[in-house]
Order: sequence, then structure tokens, then C-alpha cells
Amino acid sequence: MGNEKMDEIEKPIDVQEWTKGITHYTNNSPDLIIKHVERDKKGAVFLYLDNMINHQEFSMLLLNLDQMKVLKYEELEPLILTKKISYSSELLQTVDAINTGAVCLLMENETKCMLISLSKLVERPLSASENESMIFGPSITFSESISTNIALLRKNITDRNLCTEKFLVGERNSTEVRIVYIKDIANEDNIATMKQRIQDLKIDDPIDSNVLAQLLDDNSLSLFPQALTTELPDRVCYMLGKGKIAIFVDRSPSVIIAPSSFLNFFETTDDVYTRWNIGSFLRIVRFIAMMLSLLLTPAYVAALTYHYEIIPSPLLLSLGQSRASVPFPPVLEALILEFILELLRESGARLPTKVGQTMGIVGGIVIGQAAVDAGFTSNILIIIIALSALGTFTAPSYMMGAVIRIVRFPLIILAGLWGGIGLIFGLLYIIIHLLKLTSFGTPYLVPIYPFRFSDWKDSLFRVPPQYAGKRPETNRPIDIIRYSRTNAKQRKDIDE
Repeated sequence: MGNEKMDEIEKPIDVQEWTKGITHYTNNSPDLIIKHVERDKKGAVFLYLDNMINHQEFSMLLLNLDQMKVLKYEELEPLILTKKISYSSELLQTVDAINTGAVCLLMENETKCMLISLSKLVERPLSASENESMIFGPSITFSESISTNIALLRKNITDRNLCTEKFLVGERNSTEVRIVYIKDIANEDNIATMKQRIQDLKIDDPIDSNVLAQLLDDNSLSLFPQALTTELPDRVCYMLGKGKIAIFVDRSPSVIIAPSSFLNFFETTDDVYTRWNIGSFLRIVRFIAMMLSLLLTPAYVAALTYHYEIIPSPLLLSLGQSRASVPFPPVLEALILEFILELLRESGARLPTKVGQTMGIVGGIVIGQAAVDAGFTSNILIIIIALSALGTFTAPSYMMGAVIRIVRFPLIILAGLWGGIGLIFGLLYIIIHLLKLTSFGTPYLVPIYPFRFSDWKDSLFRVPPQYAGKRPETNRPIDIIRYSRTNAKQRKDIDE
């Protein structure tokens, strides 16, 4: 019985039937090329999609084939030096390979087909980042090719403990996903959690890393992003060195970094490239700008609606004169201006770069001045709205900046309904939500909660290099020591 099964498995494939099957499963595509070859009365068939392969390399393959007197896989394989070769005895697996740019070689009297990867690379060249501005350091970004991105990462990290693990995600459109981490730094529990979540995904197509990040989130209903995405290789390298894990997705220039805390969205590698005191100052400025962006407009609405007695008399007189001709209550006035600002921002983002910049500047000046002259709003609110907008621009992460802009709207409404009490209620709700939120099992507000003061030097501010020899304990790294504090303090002159 066992011999019968072996004979059935090793039965030679029917070239004609396989050719018909591949034609059927590629939906009779006009791009499917079927090329017949014959040597010494033995036939072979090449099948491939015309627009998916590199024709120059395929021509070289045919030249190598001409050198063979007898058609055999064993003789052809040594002649193919530059591309990956695999074998398949399953028809559907062969069709999937052809769809991704492989050339299928069917030979008579063989039990399997040869799949030669000759895919044509379609990708843009490496360029400077347009979405994440950098002042210092390399400005090169990832591309849409996962192989190029991994090569770029390996050029930056030569550590032999750098590990990459491959997964295929997508039931209909299978997409390559890579988990990347440094083996003796990243926590094993975090790695296992990441693998499990990716393996459990049952979707048609992940599309992009930003979509995959949402599918992997702990709380998909939360407004706050729970995984950081970046296009900068040096930022990925910096985070990997801190014990985090990176996820690369084919066809996406963005890389997911997890687990991520709330404070990670306000860090940039510029803070590391500058001196520690300047980097600390810039981080503190971003946090203050975020709080002002979140609170300025709601505080204005609450003060003018319910708590005008807290406003100094000279300022209250100026506010009264500015709002004398405004027909709307403060809450409606603020909501209308915030909505107009969002319209200007969205229209500027969708227009071509040069036109979008002009639209944003000219539109803001013209509409703002016209609104004040028409008695539609007050000068002071224009200033407050502008400061709030500037505050959101300081966030290095676009996603976090968008969250701050959206959260501002309900805070304005609460301030208009119940004044300072409504504003405090809204802030407490946000804080409670952030305390409950996690990123891949890690508390979202670390190191503030749970409180870990030793990690503040890697999040809220920076410290001199001799005091930054340990990795953040938040990420639970295996190797917590970056370098010796004693050696970092040593200073020697050449004549000593």
C-alpha cells in the first residue's frame, strides 16, 4: 500500500494538462506567454507573465538552455547563478509563483516543475524624506521594496544578532511581512506576541503597514495610535537598539515600531544628534506645544462663556471690543474657525506641493483678515487658533498631530456647555483612557505610569552621555547595558 502511494506521488506531471491548468487559473490572461522548447526529442515549456519578468535575464536563461544537449533540471540549475530557484509539484502553488514574477519550466518525464525567480523590480529610487523632516543626520527614506528596505537596514546595523523573520499575510493577495529585532536585546515575550498576532490575521490583503498597524492594535476603537510608523532607517535603528521590534511590509515605505508609548510619538532622532541639553529643551517645547494646542481654544471658550471674572480687566476690555460685532457665542465662533482651519489644511495637503503651500498661506491670511473685518470673529481668537495649529505641527508624528486636532473639538464643545468643569471632565476622560491603553501588552503611558523615573532620560528629556549607558527598562530588554558609565567618563589627551 505504501509503495502504491509512493508511485502515485512520483508520477511524472502531464505537461499539457499543467499548461491548460495554468492558463485556466490565470484566467486566460493575454500576458501569459507559453514558449515551447525541444532538445533531443524531449520537450519543455516555459510559462510566465510577460509584464512581470526581466526579459534580459530570461534571454540569458535561454542562451544557457541552448548549451544543454539533454534537458535536465540538474544540468540547468548550475547555469542559473543569480536568481532563486525552487521546485513545485502543486499546480496552484505554481500559479501563485508565476503571478509574482517567476518563470515556470515544465519538462516531460519530471515529477515537479522548476520555478525561476526573474521578477522585474518596479520601485522608485531612494530619496530624501518628504513626510518626516530632519535637520541633522541622514535624510534617506525607505522605498516600497521590502528587499531594498531590509538591505538598507543591514547597511546601518552590522550586529550579527540582527534577526529577520518572514511571514505571508493575506488570503487573496499574499504580502510579505518581516519582523526585525536584535536577538540579545528585544524581549522574547514581545517577539512572541508580535508573531502570534501576525499569524492570527485572516484578511484579504494588508495593503500597507499603516493598515497592518491598525489590525495589530490592542484597542482598535481608540483614537490614539498604538504603534509608531516611520520612513526613516536611522529612526528604526535607534528604536531597535532600545529593544523595540520593527515590522516591514512589502509595497509600503513605512515601518511599524512596537511596542510604542505615548511619549515615543514626540521623539525624533534629531534629539539624539544634537547636544543633550538642546535635545531636552526641544522635547520639552514639543510637550508644552501639545498641551497649549489642546487647551488654548477650549480655555478661551470656557473663560468667555462662564469664567470671564478670571480674565484681567485690561484684557477683558480688549476682548469685549474685539467681540462687540461678533454675532456668535464663543463656542460656535471657535468651532467655525477650527473647521475653516481644517479645510485649509486638508485642501493644502491634497494640492500639488507648491500650490498647496501658497494656498495655505494666502488662504489663511485672506480668510482670517476678511473674517475679522466682517465681524465674523475676533482678532484674539484668530491668534489663539493660529497658536493651536502651530502646536500640532510640532508633533513629529502626523498621526499624533491629527489626534490632537480631533480631540480639541469635543473639548471645545464641553467647555462651551459646562465651562471649566466640562474642560476638566474631558481631560480626565482622556487621561483615564490613556492609563487603560496598552501597546502590545505594554502600558501606553510608560514611564509616567507605571512610574519609572530611570527611563525619563530616554523619553521626557535627555541626559549627558555618561549617564545614558542603560537601555530603557520599559522595553524589558535582555541586555540592558549600552556601554560602561566609567568608560564614558574617561577623557585622555594624546600626551598622557
